[in-house]
Amino acid sequence: MNQSSPLRIFLLDDHPYSRVATVDLLRLNNYQIIEGETPQTGDCDQVVEQVGKVAPDLVLMDVNLVHHNGIELCQAIKHSPLGQKIPIILTNAMDDPQCRLLSRASGADAYLLKPLERVELLNQVDLLIQKKKKLAESVTQIEQVLFRLAAVVEERYAVGEAQITCSQLVQGFGQFLQLEQKQIDDLMFAARLHNLGLLQVPDEIMLKQGPLSPPELDCVRDHVRVAATIFEPLAGRRAVGEIMLYHHERWDGSGYPDGLKGKQIPLLAQIFQIIDIFTALTNNRRYKEAVNTVQAVEILQEEAKRGWRNPDMVDKFVNFISKSQMG
Repeated sequence: MNQSSPLRIFLLDDHPYSRVATVDLLRLNNYQIIEGETPQTGDCDQVVEQVGKVAPDLVLMDVNLVHHNGIELCQAIKHSPLGQKIPIILTNAMDDPQCRLLSRASGADAYLLKPLERVELLNQVDLLIQKKKKLAESVTQIEQVLFRLAAVVEERYAVGEAQITCSQLVQGFGQFLQLEQKQIDDLMFAARLHNLGLLQVPDEIMLKQGPLSPPELDCVRDHVRVAATIFEPLAGRRAVGEIMLYHHERWDGSGYPDGLKGKQIPLLAQIFQIIDIFTALTNNRRYKEAVNTVQAVEILQEEAKRGWRNPDMVDKFVNFISKSQMG
């Protein structure tokens, strides 16, 4: 284990003697212990927020907290974007078979009885952290394969090197909007993979000159569902799936696939669709020629007037582009 950067364990235990004993056991293996607080309101969201800020390698939590039910808390953490990836060990002073079943149903990765035994605790903690690490490595490998597939799609329809990339604009515009880093990361991920669903669209449709027939149009539009389906198994990337699914919706409800209207469209999808349109307009494709930045901005503003785009978001993007060019 790397002594300079110990793995972090988030501990929730309202019983002072039990908490001290647990901390002593874990520190034997150089784990860094972050002791959480359980608000008297019994609000799960506050605890989930603590876990999100700490981003621990593992959560160790008593089932019988003073103001909380540990099983309910476990379920809430596991349903949060970050918590899905964090192993959770629940502890209990009583060997209750029903509690064991409920713990497993809540998403807990292990269930240990108090008083905690040193070898069993440390072995279980180490096992779960190593399992998390291997899972993260597997997900990274899967993501790299998806990136390459998306690059193949882009190469099929691009003409020459892109003058402005979606990824470049996403990073800058996300910072301009003062988004959280997780939101910018999701936008960056979508920027690289949003056209993945076009793998199922034949070239004779994608490269067709002139209007598409209704069946051809349906085939192209279905790419958003195909892309979103690919991301269903990647629980930590659900926001990316939403971006992919809804970035062709329109502010007035005339878009696809579900005809969402106004703020029904997820915020990140609203942001991304503007960037996607701008980059599509300003880069050459085999079926169209690029327009310049001024023309692309005018097209976006016209679409906002027609009710297709969030006018406030378009105004912010135009302001961002203007300041970027001046810089």
